Amino acid sequence: MTSSVQEQREALGKRLRELRRRAAVTGRELAHAKNWHESKISKLEYGVTRPSDADIRAYCHYCNAEDQLDDLLASLHNIDTAYVEWRQQLRTGMASRQRESNRAASRATFIRNWEPAMMSGLLQTADYAAAVMGNVISFYRIPNDLEDAVTARMERQLILYRRDKKFHFLMGEQALYTTFGDDQVMIAQLDRLYAIIGMPRVTLGIVPRMAMGLVMVENFFMFDDRLVKVEGHSANISITQPREIALYGRAFDTLAAQSATGDAARTLISQAIQMRS
Repeated sequence: MTSSVQEQREALGKRLRELRRRAAVTGRELAHAKNWHESKISKLEYGVTRPSDADIRAYCHYCNAEDQLDDLLASLHNIDTAYVEWRQQLRTGMASRQRESNRAASRATFIRNWEPAMMSGLLQTADYAAAVMGNVISFYRIPNDLEDAVTARMERQLILYRRDKKFHFLMGEQALYTTFGDDQVMIAQLDRLYAIIGMPRVTLGIVPRMAMGLVMVENFFMFDDRLVKVEGHSANISITQPREIALYGRAFDTLAAQSATGDAARTLISQAIQMRS
């Protein structure tokens, strides 16, 4: 479990504890009334145990706080979706995952993405995307829906042309050299990247390989200042805590300050193309 998920569980437990205390109900009284072991109360209220919907309803009913029920249940369900293992999210293949990403992007007006070693999905060519997702399908041993997944990813890129949205893409220079497919696939992808520079409402920055390591952070998407999605090796993590989102924003700004843009970025891309020509 990530620290983000645990912190959210502890915060929910604290709300239950405060709710019980405001009602002047002891833990022993609540446990006895609901036929629970007394230790369950402390485990719920200190985030050791995840509460069920029934547990939340019991607290609200016994503590005469029915007006808090919907909000508490919403908080619980948010925790449930914060950390989703890839084996669960990809159990039906890659295409559904792409469409879910489309929905998250459609609600945002400013999208930021940091990729240390590969191209952003929003900037990939079809052949590059096929190579990337083919590796994912093979590694996680999920249903092979590669053609549908690539189509969904290409459809997702239409969002780049929406006039109501802005994008800032950052990548490590290593992304220009990590091979997916073959040299021809990579050259076409680098040409695509070259053409992105100067697009309206799109900023592209490349952090040089020799840049100082001021911040080390995994790849992530930021949707406005309300949601960060981190793609870990075993799970997809959704972060909604404002203080954590602020840390990712600071990391992004630090990397952006180190990045090459405009003609300097074009030079780095051209060098990578020459290495494969």
